[in-house]
Amino acid sequence: MKSNKTLSAALSLAVVGALIAACTPAASPTAAPSGGESTAKPYIPVISKGFQHQFWQAVKLGAENAAKDLNVDITFEGPENESQVDKQIEMLQTALDKKPAAICFAALDSKAAIPLLEKAKEAGIPVIGFDSGVDSDIPATTAATDNIAAAAMAADKMAELIGGSGEVAVIVHDQTSRTGIDRRDGFVNRMAEKYPDITIVDVQYGGGDQLKSTDLAKAIIGAHPNIKGFFGANEGSIIGVLNAVKELGMEKKIVVIGYDSGQQQMDAVRSGVESGAITQDPIGIGYKCVEAAVKAINGETLPKTIDTGFHWYDASNIDAADIAPLLYK
Repeated sequence: MKSNKTLSAALSLAVVGALIAACTPAASPTAAPSGGESTAKPYIPVISKGFQHQFWQAVKLGAENAAKDLNVDITFEGPENESQVDKQIEMLQTALDKKPAAICFAALDSKAAIPLLEKAKEAGIPVIGFDSGVDSDIPATTAATDNIAAAAMAADKMAELIGGSGEVAVIVHDQTSRTGIDRRDGFVNRMAEKYPDITIVDVQYGGGDQLKSTDLAKAIIGAHPNIKGFFGANEGSIIGVLNAVKELGMEKKIVVIGYDSGQQQMDAVRSGVESGAITQDPIGIGYKCVEAAVKAINGETLPKTIDTGFHWYDASNIDAADIAPLLYK
């Protein structure tokens, strides 16, 4: 009898336990981390200077190729135009909030981003500069063209093509980014050092906007009717110059030298309206910045800069095997 009571008690406890278990809600699974905290792959936001030029689309392609090869997740974004410094800073803050594994950043303003980059450093997030550096030691490296040397080459070509004397002008995308500063200074300083008979009559800043650059170029031509040459320091700047030259009927009367490529510029080079241009390697820039970010995540030592190279092209070599792959439409 005693053992029967014991058995009943045990059975009762088992039933109660089962009922309690049935009434207790199952533990919710841990939510997958959002944004840059994904545990599947390292997340690397790539923040460019803009989207309006084909140059940035080529950089994007390179970054995407690297992401596939190196098994990381990236996003690629930039403001609508290269004058929107505040918009780019907002994008950088949003990227930091996602706690990424690393950040690739092409600064519109070489100083404005420093406070946020300092936050990245404090959080242990490596920063990789690309195309345009910042005035700081925070970036682990910067993948970019040697813009001073490239613009100096453009000055040498200009001097050769205008016969070593005369008036020339420069239209630059901005005076705050490292690329704008270096391309302006590379051209202007080379002229001052080597070509005393060439006068730079004006340097203007069009924000990389074709329409604004067109108006600036037309105004310069109007003020200096004897001008012999124009240097446009990025795609938007040089297209503005080409538009002005065409609208004023000055094709082949002014030596026009550009930077980067794009269909309109390539057509102008082939036709002789544009004497030539400096090409970078935009796909290589995109690839190398993501590659450097992965190395930084893995604790590898990086050089202070990664030189992605540049070349001069004109009608004689635009289709050459070493130049054609670097040009984008």
